[in-house]
Amino acid sequence: MTIFGKPLRDYVAFVKIFLILIPAVGLLRLALSLSGAPNTTARWLSMTVMVWIAVIYSAVRVHTTGFGSYKQLLVLCFLLNGSSQIVSIFGILLSIATQTPNVYSSPEFAFGSDNNWGHVAAHVLIGTPVGSLVGWLGGSAFLAATRKLSPRRIVGTRA
Repeated sequence: MTIFGKPLRDYVAFVKIFLILIPAVGLLRLALSLSGAPNTTARWLSMTVMVWIAVIYSAVRVHTTGFGSYKQLLVLCFLLNGSSQIVSIFGILLSIATQTPNVYSSPEFAFGSDNNWGHVAAHVLIGTPVGSLVGWLGGSAFLAATRKLSPRRIVGTRA
């Protein structure tokens, strides 16, 4: 599959480490919650923070490596945000299936609601597209700053 002139595998390879780290943080957060740690402890493991680190890193690296521009950053943001949404949805579905609350099904992380199916729908219909666009807008600001402050350097060439 090609998106904006690049194969999907190139995008995945570009952010591979974060596509491992983001779900790892989320699963560790889930494990803490399921082991009985309070949500106030589990919340310190934040996929959102990891996604933002990944977005900023990717925004700078998109320009400095010559990987692409804003449209390539959009795909990267969708992949990064999507990796966190999958873990969140899994956590909520696990809670529904086992009738065991966890950090992902807690009303404090669902805008006060205890409707877990509505929470899943919100992640799919709002969290995935809107989260990706918000990440892309923030990342675009970093990409614009990087373009202004740093000359483009293609990997494998000398500066």
